[in-house]
Amino acid sequence: MKYQFMEQQRRYHRVEKMARVLEVSRGGYYAWRSRRRSLRARQDERLVAEILYIQEKVAKYRYGSPRIPEELRRRGHSVGHNHGAAPNVVDRDCRPTRVNQVWAGNATSIATAEGWLYLFVIIDLYSRRVIGWAMSKNLGTRTLLQAFWMAVVRRGAPKGLIFHSDRGVRYASVAFRTVLRKKRIIQSMSRKGNSWDNACVESFFKSLKSELIGRVVYESRQAAVQAVFEYIEVFYNRIRLHSTLGYRNPVEYEEEGAKGAA
Repeated sequence: MKYQFMEQQRRYHRVEKMARVLEVSRGGYYAWRSRRRSLRARQDERLVAEILYIQEKVAKYRYGSPRIPEELRRRGHSVGHNHGAAPNVVDRDCRPTRVNQVWAGNATSIATAEGWLYLFVIIDLYSRRVIGWAMSKNLGTRTLLQAFWMAVVRRGAPKGLIFHSDRGVRYASVAFRTVLRKKRIIQSMSRKGNSWDNACVESFFKSLKSELIGRVVYESRQAAVQAVFEYIEVFYNRIRLHSTLGYRNPVEYEEEGAKGAA
């Protein structure tokens, strides 16, 4: 998965830097590029396609995380997600006192003429800055990990960092939990049926949809990706004045915090 992230981000980051931050070898990455996709990858793709079919054609996007695995099992798939919940470490505290203290993640859907597009974001709750994000037509752990590795490349993963999310299967998956454990990141999950603990990320999605998307249906997924890129990286992080930050933008807020701590 690290190599997958590097492949998608090599237009924006040097391979040498990503390999160093992600603790992999450049040779291993280039060897991975030359190999064919594994049987497991093809199986995962088929499983994701089945999930999309269930959501789009069967459930009409009415199913949440508990029902999707059960529907897959009814259709003969072996679903091995470890769906145990992590404790709620954040406990409604959306105001950390420094950067890289608490990250929070969530996902939303965006309509396009080519079909749904899913956006995963990771936000530093100190500054409300979007530090990692990824978009895909698949609502799967792979896209979550792409957003996660973007955040790690940009910010590192300091000791004591907390990652907060809801109880979705992607955050409870073996793949994602293994990455958090290797990076020594503390996992935190919202209470069952209680979205308040992740309200900061929901607030971002509300702003995104009211300020950018509205009732727009993008002509293509690529058009939506470009629009979201400009909103996050140009406007939201660097221009938009946030009332919770004393009407400063996230980058400005972090810079002022760093000066105060110096």
